[in-house]
Amino acid sequence: MADGEQVEGRTRLRIYETMSKIHQVDERVRGLLMSGKIAIIYYSPRGQESIPSAVSAAMESDDYTVTTYRGVHDSISSGASLDEILAEMLGKATGTSKGKGGPMHLSDPNSGLMVTTGIVGGGLPIANGIALASRMKGLNRVTVCYFGDGSTNIGAFHEALNLAAVWDLPVVFVCQNNEYGEYTPRRETQRVEKISTRAASYGIPGVTVDGNDPDATYLVAREAVARARDGGGPTLIEAMTYRFMGHMFGDQMPYMPSDEMAARVAEDPVPKYRALLIAEGAATSAQLDEIDQRLSAEIDQAVERALAAPMPAAGELFTDVYGEVPA
Repeated sequence: MADGEQVEGRTRLRIYETMSKIHQVDERVRGLLMSGKIAIIYYSPRGQESIPSAVSAAMESDDYTVTTYRGVHDSISSGASLDEILAEMLGKATGTSKGKGGPMHLSDPNSGLMVTTGIVGGGLPIANGIALASRMKGLNRVTVCYFGDGSTNIGAFHEALNLAAVWDLPVVFVCQNNEYGEYTPRRETQRVEKISTRAASYGIPGVTVDGNDPDATYLVAREAVARARDGGGPTLIEAMTYRFMGHMFGDQMPYMPSDEMAARVAEDPVPKYRALLIAEGAATSAQLDEIDQRLSAEIDQAVERALAAPMPAAGELFTDVYGEVPA
């Protein structure tokens, strides 16, 4: 990545569009929860929109994505159908897994969204398996694995990075470091200043980037994805960010200092990137308004269809679960 390198205008607009889509979907879901129209477990990605938006812009359409339960933004960025994502979150038959996965287990192999795991750190070894399979099949595809900073204390993190390094697997590990593992500040569970320095233990590149700077994140991701695709092996990206809505919906966040939260919200990446694009002449306010309004209508329609969709039939209980349905 060259110093001062600029991101192409079309790429920046694509990143903004994805960020806006994630932001608006989150607003709708939280609105439905607050109004009592739905009742689900929900992990808001608010504040972390720019990371997968930028990373996905560096990926090819047939690359793979593995994410964790705070991953609806990663799912949207993968290109999975919004209708199916929302329906799955509501447990409806038209969802990605016919309503049996729910918000913590979104998956849509057709779009490359292979796994959303509810197990902290559980996605990393799975990403290795997917990357190995694509190489064995001669598919020139990269697997991007998203996880939080808390996952880097799990044995699977260290095992996965070591194996990916030894086998030069085409995988990019993206730690979305929002500074909290559930209700615990990261500083209470780790002594390393930067999680990216752990990559050196396995002989692979590690880089820390401002995850709320979409352009910087894109450039780092583009280099890591290209390296993986060219046979150079894995990279660990630590994308620094912050979560605005606590661990899960309903969390009152007493453990998060109010002044810290206020400072981070003041740097909200969505309006900040919008203002930057306008200030630098990459887009006009009218252009971005058109994107926002088009997405708003699309999301409203997807929400309506998800709410109206049927629940799974009782006969679907064991479908896609057992090879042979038990008596």
